[in-house]
Amino acid sequence: MADLFDSPSAPKPEAPRPLADRLRPRSLDEVIGQGHVLGPDGPLGAMLAAGSLSSLILWGPPGVGKTTIARLLADQTKLAFVQISAIFTGVPELRKVFEQAKIRRGNGQGTLLFVDEIHRFNKAQQDGFLPHMEDGTILLVGATTENPSFELNAALLSRAQVIVLERLSLADLERLAQRAEKELGRALPLNGEARDTLLEMADGDGRALLNLIEQVSAHKGGTLTPEQLGQRLMRRATKYDKSGEEHYNLISALHKSVRGSDPDAALYWFARMLEGGEDPRFLARRLTRMAVEDISLADPQAQAVCIDAWQTYERLGSPEGELALANAVVYLALAPKSNGVYVAYKAARAAARDTGSLPPPLHIRNAPTKLMKEIGYGAGYAYDHDAEDGFSGQDYFPEGMKRPVFYAPPERGFERELKKRVDYFAKLRARRNGV
Repeated sequence: MADLFDSPSAPKPEAPRPLADRLRPRSLDEVIGQGHVLGPDGPLGAMLAAGSLSSLILWGPPGVGKTTIARLLADQTKLAFVQISAIFTGVPELRKVFEQAKIRRGNGQGTLLFVDEIHRFNKAQQDGFLPHMEDGTILLVGATTENPSFELNAALLSRAQVIVLERLSLADLERLAQRAEKELGRALPLNGEARDTLLEMADGDGRALLNLIEQVSAHKGGTLTPEQLGQRLMRRATKYDKSGEEHYNLISALHKSVRGSDPDAALYWFARMLEGGEDPRFLARRLTRMAVEDISLADPQAQAVCIDAWQTYERLGSPEGELALANAVVYLALAPKSNGVYVAYKAARAAARDTGSLPPPLHIRNAPTKLMKEIGYGAGYAYDHDAEDGFSGQDYFPEGMKRPVFYAPPERGFERELKKRVDYFAKLRARRNGV
């Protein structure tokens, strides 16, 4: 006998919808956290006000509203919304999408084609969008978490405006949490500190926050503390791609914090990279580079500190060895800074390229054979140790080349002493040459 609940006339219960889906904004005014692009003075706000929406690349971290904004743009401009993912879409599927868009266009309706993870399309696939963008068959809105400068073709970028979306601030996340509480019809079972912890766990990702809120809202006991919250939820993994833009952003932040003599900021970015899974050996190498490039002879010991820390890490391993690298981070941040040798080195390389193959002057050429001595190799060389003050003052540059000054040590750290020596030898040289 057929089950009564299978009757066609019986209403079927609606499947539960995730909180993130229930709270999806219905208009661009409801989008949280992207006022810099959606406001009246923002690029999207200005386009919509002028009625001239162009193809776009939405670049930003996960959970900031890329898909939602694309869908709402289609609604506001009365375009058909078609969504595909570069992960699951091949050339045959793209051809079908373009053919359907042409049919819509023939019927008087345009198509907003939203391509999620657009950076995953190869060059040929990206080129396939160009003719359909140019003839107006589609208005392309691509979404990417990767830097478009590295991942998208120049031809595609020239036909689309890049819109940078920002991670949600704690204030944005709090607004979203309040909106979720209104939808749920009750306050979250969290004390003040636990609420702050929840927002921090989301790490700027609105979708992640709503997923966390769904888990917390199921709690039937009393108010949760941060410790209890941590037991119920797993902290979201730090956004870090060891081969992508985040890698270069964080190492740049570490390097510039060291150069800026800020040990606290330097330690923070160092820790962020370790927490993201960075290889400590890479950090050891970069710290040594900082010692050579940004501290140099202002503190000659800095390079040795980095090498020692690197060797200590190799001997101790993780996690103890990271402390040796942290010592180096603080030492470098507080050391006097100088790029005097770095600037001099680049200038000397440039001069070497410009002067080509000018030979050394005869008096400092090697003369291992009788013939070489007969034609003047080594003739007139003044042995500096024979001079009263150990300095001959001879010219060691190629004949006809005006003497340049590459190294100008700043009066910082140990280079104060080196500057005294440079000035001293310059005076002696001038005296020897009768200047």
